[in-house]
Amino acid sequence: MTRIAGMAGNRGRNLLNVADRAPGGAQVAVILTNTEDAPVLEAAAERGIPTEVVPREDGESRSDHEERVLAALSDYEFDLVCLDGYMRILSETFLDEAPTTLNVHPSLLPAFPGMDAWGDALEAGVSVTGCTVHVVTDATDDDGDVIESEVDAGPIVTQEPVPIYEGDDADDLKERVLYEGEFRAYPRAVKWFAEGTVDVDLESGEVTTEADGADEEGGLPTRRLVSDDRYDTLRYGENPHQNAAVYIDNTCEEASVVHADQLNEGAKALSYNNYNDADGALNLIKEFDEPAAAVIKHTNPAGCATADSLSEAYEKALSTDPMSAFGGIVALNRECDAATAEQVIDSFKEVVVAPGYTDDALEVLFEKDNLRVLDVGELGDATERFTEKPIVGGRLVQERDRQSISVEDLEVVTDREPTNEQLETMVFAWQTLKHVKSNGILFAKGTETVGVGMGQVSRVDAVRLAAMKADEHAEGKNAEGAVMASDAFFPFPDGIEEAAEAGIEAVVQPGGSVNDDDVIAAAEEHDIAMAFTGQRSFRHD
Repeated sequence: MTRIAGMAGNRGRNLLNVADRAPGGAQVAVILTNTEDAPVLEAAAERGIPTEVVPREDGESRSDHEERVLAALSDYEFDLVCLDGYMRILSETFLDEAPTTLNVHPSLLPAFPGMDAWGDALEAGVSVTGCTVHVVTDATDDDGDVIESEVDAGPIVTQEPVPIYEGDDADDLKERVLYEGEFRAYPRAVKWFAEGTVDVDLESGEVTTEADGADEEGGLPTRRLVSDDRYDTLRYGENPHQNAAVYIDNTCEEASVVHADQLNEGAKALSYNNYNDADGALNLIKEFDEPAAAVIKHTNPAGCATADSLSEAYEKALSTDPMSAFGGIVALNRECDAATAEQVIDSFKEVVVAPGYTDDALEVLFEKDNLRVLDVGELGDATERFTEKPIVGGRLVQERDRQSISVEDLEVVTDREPTNEQLETMVFAWQTLKHVKSNGILFAKGTETVGVGMGQVSRVDAVRLAAMKADEHAEGKNAEGAVMASDAFFPFPDGIEEAAEAGIEAVVQPGGSVNDDDVIAAAEEHDIAMAFTGQRSFRHD
């Protein structure tokens, strides 16, 4: 366990934050101050942390005072010294005897090293400042006088950027730096020392840490910084009472709706929900090399298909659930032609997304004043590795679901073998199902959807919903003879029994349930072919 000797001159808010959070299991062993009425003394006592007060006496030299500080700390065991508003420059008298000593400065050193870092940053007109946790080094000469250029010049352990907003004054900026920047950076540095991932080389003036890299499994970075610029303020968020904006990452090379050109400039701007749905639609049609079309509603596919031509693919996708497609988002993975455009405007749609449009197609689409037409350019390869979801107090980060299966990846587990066409349908259904909210069930024939059951808390209900959609909402198709895909294993045979009642003849699912044998037996009983993928495709966002 790493024990900390804290040295503060006033409130000691960083030390108290570290004490409360115990990063890496570190504990504050003692807090010393040179001010008898420092508020940190009472706060430390409330936490049961021992305290020491060593004021500097009139005429006392820097070295003599530091000797008394060391003597006061000698009764405590500690592995790290953390300064927090300790307004004394330390010399080699202290630093040579103490363990590594850290301090935090309210700017991104070496910028703005002085006492008024916030005011200096505002005066300089920079858009980003922050804080720096660094190793304390001797900044005095042989007579004990301060060498200003050496203050806060020790090796940097970590930094935390803090944006400067239009209209900020020194108080606004100070608040964010102290309570956002420093409350992130200082515990992070302490955690690294506590975990033994830091190496300080004072001779070379360098700090190295294993935490700078990624973990060995999956390559997820230990620390992730995101800097996006506000692209536009939106009318509102998911609902009219929520303010919202869209931010843009100008380093993203992948085709995206944020970077897309809206070709009909007179149409209203995209809403929060439009962006979200259009992103989901675009990600879905990127799955396919063949001409593909998808209609998305509330981030779920109302229908998806591939075909020999784009217009045929769109017709098949739309016919899956034309009622739900009303007011939806259309995504295409080929240049939109006039024949496809004519079908798109035949019913109300909010947005169409494609990698280009013929002039004839644009003429057709522009007939609808508020149909937003987005050109994302060449689709190219997927370059963005991670997706993230903010949650209260942090964010979840994961690799994108880039799994792509082939017929060879499927393990047939029933005596009845799927036909070649059913195997191909399983692959299509699986790649589409990745974009359906879990619990998700998808019915397909050939390379077109015939029913989608999405977002149910029960997998059996998802099967029932897909069957209802196929038999009641689809045009010119139904569930009879279809292939069913499930985004996770069936925990019980009841899902297969519902599928058999709907007319399903083949099933693709991950497998892996303790009841797999019972589920397979149910498939055998109903003469349903079944294959396992060995991997699931949950989508919870």
